[in-house]
Amino acid sequence: MTDESAEIGDRLLPLDAWHRAHGARMVSFAGYQMPIQYEGIMAEHQWTRTSAGLFDVSHMGQLLFIGDAADAALEGLLPGDIKGLAEGRMRYSLLLADDGGILDDLMVTRRADAIYMVVNGATKEDDIAVLRDGLPDEITINHMEDQALLALQGPKAAAVLARLAPGADGLFFMEAGAFEIAGIPAWISRSGYTGEDGYELSIPAESVQQVATLLTDQPEVKPVGLGARDSLRLEAGLPLYGHDVDPTTTPVSADLGFALAKRRREERSFPGAERILLEREQGAIQKRVGLFVDGRQPVREGAMVLDGEGNEVGRVTSGGHSPTLERAIAMAYVPTALAAPGTPVTLSQRGKVHSATVAAMPFVPHRYHRKGSPK
Repeated sequence: MTDESAEIGDRLLPLDAWHRAHGARMVSFAGYQMPIQYEGIMAEHQWTRTSAGLFDVSHMGQLLFIGDAADAALEGLLPGDIKGLAEGRMRYSLLLADDGGILDDLMVTRRADAIYMVVNGATKEDDIAVLRDGLPDEITINHMEDQALLALQGPKAAAVLARLAPGADGLFFMEAGAFEIAGIPAWISRSGYTGEDGYELSIPAESVQQVATLLTDQPEVKPVGLGARDSLRLEAGLPLYGHDVDPTTTPVSADLGFALAKRRREERSFPGAERILLEREQGAIQKRVGLFVDGRQPVREGAMVLDGEGNEVGRVTSGGHSPTLERAIAMAYVPTALAAPGTPVTLSQRGKVHSATVAAMPFVPHRYHRKGSPK
C-alpha cells in the first residue's frame, strides 16, 4: 500500500508493515510514514474515550542521560526541578533557548541509574544537538533508536495492562517503572497525550510487533491513528509543538507556567529567566487560550483573531471539530486583555468571519489516575 502524501526520505516505523496489514492509511508526519486512521477518526476518537486506543508514537525521541549530576546539568537547560525528581517519577518540562523561547516540550523521568527523556519527533535531532552542546562532556546522551514507543490510552487501559503487565496498573499518573509483557522488557509510565487515563510503553523495536498484537488481541483495544490523537489532545487542551508552541512563545505566553518550578524561579537560573519571570509578574503580551467557535464549520490553524476594527491581533494555532462536545473548538494566541473565559472574539479564515468565545481549557475534563483519586 502506498499513499500520495508519502515523501522521499520518510523513515518507516518498526510497526510500518503491521499498520498497513491492519488497514491504516499512512501519511507523512515528522519525517516518518505514520498511520492517520484505520476505521475512521471519529470512531477511533470515541473508542479511546470509552475503551482503550493503541497509538504508535515511535517517532518520538527517547533519550537516556548517564553520568554523575546529570540532573543538575539538565537544569541548565530546563526550568523544572530535575534534582528533586524521585526515582520512578516523571515531570513535564521545556527545553528553552537563551531568550526564553521554547525549543521543545518534553517529559523527564528519573530511572535508577539515569535520566530518561521523551522529546518530540519533529525536533529530536535539533534537541539532541542543543543538549550535546549545553551539557558537560561527562554526561553521556544515549539516543535509544532501538526502542519503540506505544501509548495505550482510555478508561479500560488499566484493566488491559493488569492482565498483560501485572503491577503496571498500580502506577499513578506521572509514575513509571520496569515491567514485562510476555517476557519482553517494557518501561511503562502512566501518562499520555489524550487527557484520558493511560500509559506509554517503551519496548525493544524488535519485539514491538509482538506487543502490539498482544494488546490489540484484547477486546478493549483497537489501533488508533494520528487523526484521533490530534482531536483528543485538542479537547484536552494540550499544545502541539510546532503549532501551539514554538521558539517565539515563552512558558508564560503559552500558559505553561506550571512547568516553572518554584525553586528554579527563586534561583533565576534557567535560560531566559529574566524575561520569563518578568512576564510572569507583569503578564505576557499574548496568551494561549481555548475558543468555542460559533457555527458548525471549524476554524483551522492560521485563522486570524481580529479586534473591533478588523485588525489582526492574534492567530489560531489549532482548531477542529470536537467529537465529544459536538461543536467547533480551537486554540489561539490573543492579547492578554482578551484572554479571560467568556470574552467574545472575532476570527477570520479565508475571508469568512466567525464569532467565537474564549473558553477555559481543558475543553473535556482530564481523567488522569492521580494518587488519592477514586478508581
